Amino acid sequence: MAASTPQGTLRQRNVGASSKKNKDAASSDTELDKLIKSTGVKPPAAGSETEYKIVFVFITAMAFLTRFWGISHPNEVVFDEVHFGKFASYYLQKTYFFDVHPPFGKLLFAFMGWLVGYDGHFHFDNIGDSYIANKVPYVAFRSLPAILGALTVSVVYMIMWESGYSLPACIVAAGLVLLDNAHIGQTRLILLDATLVFAMACSLLFYIKFYKLRHEPFSRKWWKWLILTGFALSCDISTKYVGLFAFITIGSAVVIDLWDLLDIKRPGGALSLPEFSKHFAARAFGLIILPFIFYLFWFQVHFSILTRSGPGDDFMTPEFQETLSDNIMLANSITIDYYDTITLKHKETKTYLHSHPDKYPLRYDDGRVSSQGQQVTGYPFNDTNNYWQILPVVDDQKLGVHVKNHDLVRLRHLVTDTILLSHDVASPYYPTNQEFTTVSIADAFGDRAADTLFEVRIENGKANQEFKTISSHFKFIHNPSKVAMWTHTTPLPEWGHKQQEINGNKAIAPSSNVWLVEDIPSLPADHKRREKEEKKVKTLPFLQKWFELQRSMFWHNNQLTSSHPYASLPFQWPFLLRGVSFWTQNDTRQQIYFLGNPIGWWIASSVLAIYAGIILADQFSLRRGIDALDHRSRSRLYNSTGFFFLAWATHYFPFFVMGRQLFLHHYLPSHLASTLVTGALVEFIFTGDSSEQEVAHHGAKSGKKAAVAKRHMTARDRFAGQSMLGSWIAAIVILTLAFAGWYFFLPLTYGYPGLSVDQVLRRKWLGYDLHFAK
Repeated sequence: MAASTPQGTLRQRNVGASSKKNKDAASSDTELDKLIKSTGVKPPAAGSETEYKIVFVFITAMAFLTRFWGISHPNEVVFDEVHFGKFASYYLQKTYFFDVHPPFGKLLFAFMGWLVGYDGHFHFDNIGDSYIANKVPYVAFRSLPAILGALTVSVVYMIMWESGYSLPACIVAAGLVLLDNAHIGQTRLILLDATLVFAMACSLLFYIKFYKLRHEPFSRKWWKWLILTGFALSCDISTKYVGLFAFITIGSAVVIDLWDLLDIKRPGGALSLPEFSKHFAARAFGLIILPFIFYLFWFQVHFSILTRSGPGDDFMTPEFQETLSDNIMLANSITIDYYDTITLKHKETKTYLHSHPDKYPLRYDDGRVSSQGQQVTGYPFNDTNNYWQILPVVDDQKLGVHVKNHDLVRLRHLVTDTILLSHDVASPYYPTNQEFTTVSIADAFGDRAADTLFEVRIENGKANQEFKTISSHFKFIHNPSKVAMWTHTTPLPEWGHKQQEINGNKAIAPSSNVWLVEDIPSLPADHKRREKEEKKVKTLPFLQKWFELQRSMFWHNNQLTSSHPYASLPFQWPFLLRGVSFWTQNDTRQQIYFLGNPIGWWIASSVLAIYAGIILADQFSLRRGIDALDHRSRSRLYNSTGFFFLAWATHYFPFFVMGRQLFLHHYLPSHLASTLVTGALVEFIFTGDSSEQEVAHHGAKSGKKAAVAKRHMTARDRFAGQSMLGSWIAAIVILTLAFAGWYFFLPLTYGYPGLSVDQVLRRKWLGYDLHFAK
């Protein structure tokens, strides 16, 4: 795995203006050796394999030191440890929970807890709760992301090494991640991003190693690295759904590779269609099918562990909940009879169907006229105004008759003795939705009878299925107009006591229309109907459970649109305009503020702009007939460095079209890719080639063409005769500046020591809303 390995990432293509065909580079070593022997010029080495290995060991050791240094501080819950520590505890207690992220990263935390004998008794309820007092092995939990974060630095170094870059380039790329405060801060806490970034980096490394074996297709090593690339991609998306961006990165490279395999002008000729089909099928299997199987596997583990009822029950359907032991549906579900008094609860907002004597105003703020009927609202607390009696269509039904799916019913509000009604009058907030109100019993069974009829439509219910409390999630459909009873969280004005609006939604399909009956207050606690026989836990097919969980995860992920004081926008990330407050301690003036190394981020962002400028300048020059770059340099600039730039872009630009909450940590994968571009550009800009020209000159004198030295020089000999002094100076300057930035912001990353007002103010460079600034 030395610099002598062949160049990696994307297949070299001649993008120069010359139309001459290049010979196959397979015999390059032999021709270069002959050239050196004939000229007597021996190129100086740019770094032996031993030197690469020594630096690798050193930089890995430094990565572990920076990640583990003071990892036990603070000894209390920090920021999102309240979520991911809690989930690990739920796994260990086999208690079902719900989260918008896939299970892989959380399963790793649970595995770490299991290894150290933790029983999951602590639920990480509040930021600032003491780990020591609650006897939580938090250092073991934090060690997992710290290990992965340290290994990420190693993987970045290996990506550059495997791609055939010089030692200074490898050190710059890995050093910018090593000394980055954001990567360090995110990998010292019980958070998922260390797993995500590590898996993303591994996917790049493994694909590079796979691609370097392109001349040995279907060999054992070729299959090994293809499958490992797929596994890394699976771990990435199985940690967070933004791991999909890594699939886009690798997928784009694969598409380019497959397109080149169809080129009849490629060295060795184009593949036949049967051969091409084999290549296509192998990549589809290794990079799509296998990752999907691994992805499903983690969910199977998830379901196998979480067998007990827990806080995640409410996010799932009754059928799903009945697969969990100790579930409240199994224990408390009661069949509803006509004339029962019930309380109806909106599944999504947890508000009760409520009414009170107050009327809708004559006119709303926008001038529309209401019916001035009795208000029907959503109320978050249990109250007698939430009591409704369920009545049959014809009021001669016998007692003890069960309400069933698709029955038409009426609801009588007990306190005001009125009947629920919806009609073709616009609701307060939605002119396209119908108003809900109540009318007198006389009107309900007279002229307004049709408008008081509602259908009980149980979700996924069968014909004649009994309507039950808790377990029967249903939509309440107004029979004449076919609108669904719906509510939302925007509060009504003062005339509505800031309660929720209830209206008729014409879109019946959305899950936001779902309600449930929480209880039957008219049944005494010792009533015979409340006596329950022990029920057996039901089972559901894995794929049915998986599809249901996927729908719920995606829906709730898309609902994360509310504002957050530390949220930031994508255009702010490359410039590091603001961070996130993770933890504070007033007594000691200590704080953890999630922030990258400003100097390192600004260098990497500047280099991205420089790279784009170089590409544009080269293309402009080629259009004007000026070929300023040799074929080998241009090939690496477009293909290898271009691959790193592609990884940055595919992990960055998709965030601009997302509507959910976004934070600085979403940029970490892109930042890692930007450090790879930085290392590559340092080599491209600062490496001299005078000695190479000398070798070529001597080659010409001895009857060899100078082009041979350029066109047939492999990655092993790429730096032969090149001056590395400029690259070393650039690397030293960049890493010195990065070290200064890391050290200056160190107290905000590690949470100690506490800073004085003056020290805090000196670190408020941009929009860093630090604590204790006064």
